Amino acid sequence: MSQSATRPTPPERGPRRRGRTAGAKQARRIQQPKKGQARRLFPPQTLISEDELESIHRTSLQVLKEIGIEFMLPEARGLLKDAGADVRGERVHFEPELIEKALASAPAEFDYHARNPENTVRIGGDWMTFCAISSPPNSSDLDNGRRPGNQADFRNFVKLSQYFNAIDVVAGYPVEPIDLHPSTRHLDAVRDLATLTDKPLYGYSLGIERITDAIEMARIARGITHEELDRQPSILSIINTNSPLKLDVPMLQGIIEMSSRNQVICITPFTLAGAMAPVTVAGALVEQNAEALAGMAFTQIVRPGAPVIYGGFTSNVDMKSGAPAFGTPEYMKSTIATGQLARRYGIPFRTSNTCAANAVDAQAAYESVFSLWAVTMGGGNLIKHGAGWMEGGLVASFEKFILDVDLIQMIKEFLKPLEMTQDALGFDAIQEVGPGGHFFGAQHTLARYESAFYSPLISDWRNFEQWEAAGRPQAFDKANALWKQALDEYERPPMDPAIREELDTFVERRREEGGAPTDF
Repeated sequence: MSQSATRPTPPERGPRRRGRTAGAKQARRIQQPKKGQARRLFPPQTLISEDELESIHRTSLQVLKEIGIEFMLPEARGLLKDAGADVRGERVHFEPELIEKALASAPAEFDYHARNPENTVRIGGDWMTFCAISSPPNSSDLDNGRRPGNQADFRNFVKLSQYFNAIDVVAGYPVEPIDLHPSTRHLDAVRDLATLTDKPLYGYSLGIERITDAIEMARIARGITHEELDRQPSILSIINTNSPLKLDVPMLQGIIEMSSRNQVICITPFTLAGAMAPVTVAGALVEQNAEALAGMAFTQIVRPGAPVIYGGFTSNVDMKSGAPAFGTPEYMKSTIATGQLARRYGIPFRTSNTCAANAVDAQAAYESVFSLWAVTMGGGNLIKHGAGWMEGGLVASFEKFILDVDLIQMIKEFLKPLEMTQDALGFDAIQEVGPGGHFFGAQHTLARYESAFYSPLISDWRNFEQWEAAGRPQAFDKANALWKQALDEYERPPMDPAIREELDTFVERRREEGGAPTDF
């Protein structure tokens, strides 16, 4: 048998620098890439021509002028009227000039500050920020099945979001802890986000009390003054329009409270083609764009220069059942087209990693891969629901979280610049091996093999015989073991005791005051 046909053996590792026990323990830890924000170093893909993009823009302006948007909060309508909008009852009509003037002050890029400066992220431009799943009412895993969201699962997802470097921002409650009373749930949840992680914080715009409490907790957690907070965006809130063509009271209160403090607002219409929007992707994009323009313009009317993100969430429904569908060709098209719209306005673009699968199976994988392909190639800046999304957002899955972390790690590796140094070009290695040889033992390989290629969390690259001898492990089995291992290895990030005391004092005072009012 010739040398080239012989299966070569991998090179042996060098001598251990640590004791056997320490080295073995380190080897057993989950190996993951170093912390670092992804950056796209190539132009985003386009789907439609400049003329077609302008047709969506012009039709959106026509909707705003002739049909208008309902703003349910009187205070918001007052601000809009003072800015020059045509207010007729709850319906607000916008001249194109008002929209264009307002959007001109929105920043194209900004920093989103974390209490640990190493975790501060850049939003906009070529930067990509990956978030965990947020807001599902249920959670699931292989051991205990599907169940209502609870604080224990909530905290475990938050810990996983802190542990994995692939996740840049938690960006919401990874699962709703419905075992906590709704009037004070936000106090416990935001405190957990602030203490179990040191990544940027999130607050829900569900009434003035909840969002103002979250803003103050973000300030306390970062240990900064009110004046510093007003200069440094430190908390994010998603504003979902009531599609079609309506912004409700809690969402508008959230915009006013957040934008007036120079905090991050993401306007995200939920336009499902065939249900809350026209059945065509183009029509759904027109409605999405009109709603987004109105919401983003309002943030700038509240405070010119306040950070705002264009959120795209247009997909389609299953016309047989009416259920939302994600990771579809239509979702991919709308994502890429929305990226073009956001860049036209010079505003950062939010999108999502989605799927409609009910199990961690092939459907879950390929729908997420399609979503992430569109997100990456279409110019996404803030990627919500990056890890753990199942059942169209109704379930946070621990196994899916690990699968998605692996996918995000692959994307981040793909986006790294290709090394093109003289050494990387490999002439000396090719010369050393010559015709018919192999490169396993080449000096070039020995110097690089440990970090030469991406090492997956889930994929199993062993041959069939080795895989069979190992018990035929499936992807979801490995994911199940990995999320448990990650929780075992999780370490709470440090927090100044004085800051923790101030945070606890605030939470307990607001709890005694009753927190946020509820309907029951």
